[in-house]
Amino acid sequence: MMILPILKFPDERLRTKAAKVEMVDNTIKTLVDNMFETMYAKDGIGLAATQIDQHLQIVVMDVPDSGEDYQLLLKKRESKTKTPLKSKHPLCFINPIIVGKDGKEVHSEGCLSVPNYYADVERFNHVVVEALDENGKKFTLEAKNLLAICIQHELDHLKGILFVDYLSKLKQRRLKDKLKKVK
Repeated sequence: MMILPILKFPDERLRTKAAKVEMVDNTIKTLVDNMFETMYAKDGIGLAATQIDQHLQIVVMDVPDSGEDYQLLLKKRESKTKTPLKSKHPLCFINPIIVGKDGKEVHSEGCLSVPNYYADVERFNHVVVEALDENGKKFTLEAKNLLAICIQHELDHLKGILFVDYLSKLKQRRLKDKLKKVK
């Protein structure tokens, strides 16, 4: 397995809309394993394929202490990664779609593609998602709280949307200026 490079904002490749996965084969399974390895190595709780310059509708996540926040209608993924799991809920979403949502919540978000920057974003605090798992089996997941926020954040990546897009133009400009100084 490999740790893959993560694209950083304002890289325009992060704006690419992801294509649907036509078939879950060994190439996709290897990509999923590499995505988990990368996410864990970077201390993330979610990673979209777009962030590693693979523009396919694939998201992995592992939200700590989320056991009471959702109901899974599938067996827990058995990780093949060498990196120890940080929680007991690694999830893979292939071709995910949100089929239900309600409630609102403001939550401070960060992103592996926008390192060391956090901002408040309003999102739904309850979602229902349909997707395929890393074996190509369809599942439905009901999520709330942090898991629901993370799902929406990662699915935005698949549409070429970043959490900073929810900020005012002034805050976006300040962030870009800050990143230029860091470089």
